[in-house]
Amino acid sequence: MNTTAPSRRGSLRDFYEDPAVPVASGTPRSLRQARMLAAALGTAGTAPRTVLDIGCGDGSAAATAAPLLTGHRIVGVDWSQDALKRARTRLPYAVRGELTGPGLPFTTASVDAVLFSEVVEHLVDPDAALDEIRRILRPGGHLMLSTPNLAAWYNRGLLLAGVQPVFSEVSLRAIHGRPGREVVGHLRLYTARALREFVAAAGFEVVRLEGAPFHGVPRPLRALDRLACARPSLASILLLHARKT
Repeated sequence: MNTTAPSRRGSLRDFYEDPAVPVASGTPRSLRQARMLAAALGTAGTAPRTVLDIGCGDGSAAATAAPLLTGHRIVGVDWSQDALKRARTRLPYAVRGELTGPGLPFTTASVDAVLFSEVVEHLVDPDAALDEIRRILRPGGHLMLSTPNLAAWYNRGLLLAGVQPVFSEVSLRAIHGRPGREVVGHLRLYTARALREFVAAAGFEVVRLEGAPFHGVPRPLRALDRLACARPSLASILLLHARKT
């Protein structure tokens, strides 16, 4: 099945500025990730922590996490003006920033935690992105990264059948050779092992890796997808907690 993507194709930046491009992920992933971060940060007490949601999209993930991070300061960051406009309806703070070029508008070692949810797979230069995140994090600061799993349980079967894996894309204009209907601009995909190695090589200590379900799995298969979360290497979504060393 071929599904036409948004009509604006002048550049990758134009693609992500198009309002028709999805900018939100499923709630189950957001909740699992927020619980991991809340456990790492603890209660706010008299010293609230600063948490950046980098690539916040429409702000729905940060808004989902907010009740679990009471007392902490959550700031949404995105490069898309359209996404920021929507995020500001859900978040008290949302600013424009980029992980490359001039970098993020935050001083070195000024941030306690970063939510990096379904962003790394969209990046041309993920190494530079982790370098910039490491720069702004305080020593011991937390990175909560989530990304689709190339080796998800169903992708293993699809590859054996000669079908393009879910989450992978060969075009910004249409879906070719795999199930699904939305073109979302994935450039890179990770297995659990590759993600661990990639993050560790960027100067982080991997604390924990969990799995999360994918909201796009057909309803009859969702129970199986939830069961797969017990083995992160088979799960649809990888949730990684790391600390700046």
